[in-house]
Amino acid sequence: MAKKRQEEPPKGAPAWMTTFSDLMNLLLCFFVLLFSMSSVDEEKWEKVVASLTSSFSIFDGGASSIGEGQLINMGIAQLNEFDTYANNMGNQSEDSEGEEYKSLTEKLAEVNKQETEQMYDGISELSSKYNLDDYIDIQTDEEGYQYVMVNVTGSLLYDTGKAELKEDAIPIFSKIGDILKHYNGYRISVIGHTDNVPVTSGKYASNNELSSARAIHAAEYLMKVKKIPAKDLEWIGRGEYDPIATNTTADGRAKNRRIEIRIYNKLNSDS
Repeated sequence: MAKKRQEEPPKGAPAWMTTFSDLMNLLLCFFVLLFSMSSVDEEKWEKVVASLTSSFSIFDGGASSIGEGQLINMGIAQLNEFDTYANNMGNQSEDSEGEEYKSLTEKLAEVNKQETEQMYDGISELSSKYNLDDYIDIQTDEEGYQYVMVNVTGSLLYDTGKAELKEDAIPIFSKIGDILKHYNGYRISVIGHTDNVPVTSGKYASNNELSSARAIHAAEYLMKVKKIPAKDLEWIGRGEYDPIATNTTADGRAKNRRIEIRIYNKLNSDS
């Protein structure tokens, strides 16, 4: 039996496509009509264009050309000296970020230094007011960016092997507490030090323990007697490892038996 020949499809586009094309044309006319009747806020329109350009452009600030070069648009596929710009863009970005970071670091250091210098001047004035200039040494950290340090003359504070403040030192240390009360909320570090004479008493096993005990006793005095908030205080023992004088003489060892009090500036107190 011979196969029935398949009928050829009708020539031309299907009927539904004509209807669909008419619908699209009508929709286009409809939106054109809406746009023609609308009022465009030029200021908002410019902001939208600038925002989109900034988001999709390869240049900073939404720019679309370099110097007098060609504009980048859908119909242009090339850019004069594009390779040169493309190769340098990454380096320029890294250099810019590095310069911005350096600038911010320098500004932060300057602000820290100004804050610390103001604290130094304030503490120096209070020291003179309380007649402490002969008993304490006031200085900043090496860079002057973080804290002011009050170093109490070592011979006034402790006997060898003892962690309790000497009776003669109490009035002086009390005035130091009065100075610290002016810096409520600031981070205050109490650091205990010893000379290098080995500990022989049974109460403390080493100079490390002795220096820690000295720092604790001093901090407890500030908390209990001078009402310095405990949250502002920290205490550290450094043993014999940070001497400020020679340990070969009695006078030098007396200077090394000391307490250092560091008052950190406000920026470093919050960190």
